Amino acid sequence: MTNTHKATAAVRACLLTACALLVAGSGPARAAAPPESIAGNWLYVTVTRGDARSSDTRGTLLLCDPPQGHAHAVRACAELRAAGGDIGRIPPKEVYCPMIYAPVTTSARGEWGGRAVTYKETHSNSCVMAARTGSVFALSD
Repeated sequence: MTNTHKATAAVRACLLTACALLVAGSGPARAAAPPESIAGNWLYVTVTRGDARSSDTRGTLLLCDPPQGHAHAVRACAELRAAGGDIGRIPPKEVYCPMIYAPVTTSARGEWGGRAVTYKETHSNSCVMAARTGSVFALSD
């Protein structure tokens, strides 16, 4: 196993453990489920507004079996299903976006259809981001 695979496996295990702890914390105290118990299609998505000097990063766990954990989970999961879990294959919306440079970096890590998913892209502004990625990175209401 290469260092990249070890690091990816470690990140995945940490994310799954964090999810299990969040779920476990919402009820009475009990043992957290092992990370392998989270099944189905899921992505941890983040949106970073701004450049490296002053950035604002927000993220959430998008679960799609059933859709939950995201402000627009039902719509985002439907778009991902139609694209086979590939964010880059979500059809872009035909909209007119202002030509204002306000960079937004989107990233996603997770699992879809039994395969690992990683995605990262910087868009010129949030309008372009929304037009190219649909509801996947629409983290606010």
